[in-house]
Amino acid sequence: MTEDAGRWSIGELAERAGVTVKTVRFYSDRGLLPEAGRSGGGHRRYGPQALDRLRLIRSLRTLDLPVSDVGRILDEDDALEDVVARRLSEVSGRLTALRWREASLRLLRDCAPEQRAERLRLLGGVTLPPDTTALARFWRRTLPVRLPAALAATVVDAAVPQPPADPTPAQVLVFARLHALVAAAAPPVVHLAGLEHRPGVLYEGLGEAYDLAGPDLRAGRAPAHGEALDRFVAAYADALGTRDTRAFRRRLAGLMVAGADPLIGRYWHLAGELVTEHDGPTPGAVHGWLCAALKSDLRPSSGIEPCPAWTW
Repeated sequence: MTEDAGRWSIGELAERAGVTVKTVRFYSDRGLLPEAGRSGGGHRRYGPQALDRLRLIRSLRTLDLPVSDVGRILDEDDALEDVVARRLSEVSGRLTALRWREASLRLLRDCAPEQRAERLRLLGGVTLPPDTTALARFWRRTLPVRLPAALAATVVDAAVPQPPADPTPAQVLVFARLHALVAAAAPPVVHLAGLEHRPGVLYEGLGEAYDLAGPDLRAGRAPAHGEALDRFVAAYADALGTRDTRAFRRRLAGLMVAGADPLIGRYWHLAGELVTEHDGPTPGAVHGWLCAALKSDLRPSSGIEPCPAWTW
């Protein structure tokens, strides 16, 4: 020690910590490294605990934590977990954006020259990392206005596919097309438009029917009469205030045909290309499977055209 037993000068602390004097002064000036006092000449002095604190500061800064976050961690006992979780989320977002950028560049590199202009236009409409706000907005304006808010949120969550964190070039193109589809779309046909019905009853019942049909669809089993189809038909019957009869099933099959919207069909086709086997089938795919089950349940002589898969 050159002065003041038990205390170090700024140069001695910097040397022990393996940093520059400028670094020690920087953290001191920002209140991260309190002084133990001053020498008779007014020079800063630091106690031994400053060395451990300075080493901790360096470790935190090595993780690219801002000085403000470092200060929180030093001053608040429970701040580390919160700061680390937030920074992990930020890093994950940057990595996802980089993966999407890489896949987008590969998409342009590997396509034919005549395709590049269209793909550049599509890619220009998608943020990185991709945002599903436009897809959610599309469904919110498609659903009946009288649908309870909590149920509407559940439907939107099920209808909007989440972009993969590590996409292939093909998935980037599909998502860009899906985004462009909803961004430019006129309002689609509202389900059961023009018919007096209870939308909350309908969508709750459809959700139950989709849950029942999911295992069969995952297993690749052919549509057939069963509990899932009965719940599917009952959802419509209950919503329309009628009973599940043979005549009603024929009427319902007709409504499926009349209410089909090509825009919704295109949406579910693209959404289906984004989901993985782990995600399971989209609601649109399950709806189509149940429509096929309804068709197979009707007599061949009923005269009903095949039910489209895209009326949900």
